[in-house]
Amino acid sequence: MAFQLPELGYAYDALEPHIDARTMEIHHSKHHNGYTNNLNNAIAGTSLEGNSIEDILGNLDMNNKAVRNNGGGFFNHSLFWSVMNPTNKGELSGELKAAIEAEFGSVNAFKDAFSKAAATQFGSGWAWLCVHKGGKVSVCSTPNQDNSLMPNTGCGGTPILGLDVWEHAYYLNYQNRRPDYINAFFNVINWNEVAKRYAAAK
Repeated sequence: MAFQLPELGYAYDALEPHIDARTMEIHHSKHHNGYTNNLNNAIAGTSLEGNSIEDILGNLDMNNKAVRNNGGGFFNHSLFWSVMNPTNKGELSGELKAAIEAEFGSVNAFKDAFSKAAATQFGSGWAWLCVHKGGKVSVCSTPNQDNSLMPNTGCGGTPILGLDVWEHAYYLNYQNRRPDYINAFFNVINWNEVAKRYAAAK
């Protein structure tokens, strides 16, 4: 079955003032929709058709640029929408908080590390919080639509929180002020969803 553009689960304006409605609408209905359609076209009639996106990316031929770029774009944005929520966000707590504190020393130190990964990613890309088997967490960044599921990205583990730092994700509202956008992101993180992903991946 072909991949389908996931619904957001909230209105385009629900994340304002942190992420504006026009950016959300263009990002979801144009950019993510484009990755979805292009991914389906890239795998149609191949051995990849019918596989899960995780299987496709985990066994990816990194020279297959169409699947790499569009498969990454499909997966990354699907995660991105799900780890934001305007109201039912929950709190960073429990095992996930303990793992973050064990790795970074404090929640604030984690936020600093994540923000640095997002701010220093040159050009387009993503910042990630990833979990490894056993529950250890790490922060990293990848260029373009790469992610830690793909081989040899220098960024391992299962991504459970991702921040899009492509200019299309923030430029209408923040222009060149990427650090302001990164700071705003922490106001809309859906920690309930991140914790659920942590528990499933560890």
